[in-house]
Amino acid sequence: MPTPPVSAIILAGGAGRRMGGQDKGLIMLAGRPLVAHVVQRIAPQVAEILISANRHLGDYQALGYPVLCDASPDLQGPLAGLLSGLRAAQHEWLLSVPCDTPLLPVNLVTELLQPLLAEEADITVAQAGDRRHHVVMLCRRDLAADLQTSLSAGVRAVHAWQAQHRTLAVTFPDAAAFANLNQPDDLARLR
Repeated sequence: MPTPPVSAIILAGGAGRRMGGQDKGLIMLAGRPLVAHVVQRIAPQVAEILISANRHLGDYQALGYPVLCDASPDLQGPLAGLLSGLRAAQHEWLLSVPCDTPLLPVNLVTELLQPLLAEEADITVAQAGDRRHHVVMLCRRDLAADLQTSLSAGVRAVHAWQAQHRTLAVTFPDAAAFANLNQPDDLARLR
C-alpha cells in the first residue's frame, strides 16, 4: 500500500515567555532561524508545510510557506495552532511539530504514520526516553471540528485533548532529537 501524503504544521505562534518574549522560531542557531532548521528536517518527509505564527508574519512568510494565524487573538496555545493547521491542510494526515526542535528525526513521519495506519488510531505521539512529546504528533485532519469544540470548552492542554481520542505513543531511541529550546540555557547548550 502506498504511503499517503502528509501535511505539516510548524507551531511558532507562542508568546515565548520563557525566552524573555522572543519569537522562538526566529531565534538564530548556526546562522539560521530555528524554524528554518525545523523546515529542513521535515520538508523531505511531507507533501505540504504550513507555519502557525502570530507575530513577525513577514519573517515567516519569507520562508516560502503559507503562514496561518490563530483564529482567536488571545493565544490559546498549541492547540489553536493545530486547529489552524487541521483546517488548512490539503492532506488527510497532519504532522505537528514545534518551531524550537531543530534536531527532529529524519524518519519522524514514517515512524508516526505506520502504527497510526496499522492500528487505525486517531493520533500518534512521539516518545523518547521517559518523556512524551505531545506537540510532536500525527493526527487525522477530520479531528478539526472536535478540536474546535474542545477549545470552546476551555481545553488548552495538548495531552488532555489527545486523551479524548485513540492516541498511541511511538518510541524513538534518541531523546536528543526532541530537544526543544525553551530557555536561553537550552540554546546555549545546543550551540
